[in-house]
Amino acid sequence: MASKLLPLRRLSRLLKPPSSVSSSTFRSSLYLLEASKCLHLSENSHGPRCWIDSRSFCSSPLNLNDAEVPTAIDYSSVLQEDEFHRLADTTIHDLQEKFEEYGDSVQVDGFDIDYGNEVLTLKLGDLGTYVLNKQTPNRQLWLSSPVSGPFRFDWDRNAQAWVYRRTKAHLLKLLESEMEELCGEPISLS
Repeated sequence: MASKLLPLRRLSRLLKPPSSVSSSTFRSSLYLLEASKCLHLSENSHGPRCWIDSRSFCSSPLNLNDAEVPTAIDYSSVLQEDEFHRLADTTIHDLQEKFEEYGDSVQVDGFDIDYGNEVLTLKLGDLGTYVLNKQTPNRQLWLSSPVSGPFRFDWDRNAQAWVYRRTKAHLLKLLESEMEELCGEPISLS
């Protein structure tokens, strides 16, 4: 127990204000500086050791090749709000029409399509439910998939498609692949 109290006493001494300092802002900065010095000392160092270890709260780096690296956001190409709404609405309405046609050609119990409040919901009975909606502040389309989970798609001007930046997956290609996997019939959304 005494061995745990000794580092605490040392830390409290570091955090005590020096008598010659009058400015509270400067004092606070000095305390933080001294405490941070204490935190970063290694076990072999000759200075005081603290009971608080410095930690890294970053996730470990991913070992991705260039083809797998998330695409950087090009803020100069962020869509204006009216252009975003035009592209997103066109995409959602086209999907709604194609899903309705697809629903007529496949035999899936509980197949239902609903569009309301800018949210497209595709129910596939026991197979799951897709939800696609607009996120105007982010200029994104968000997809919840029963197969692969959540996605946030950004408009890619070069590809002229909604693309998930982390995997570079295209919204329409992803839906085509998953719908065929779930329902057993190919669908063309492009």
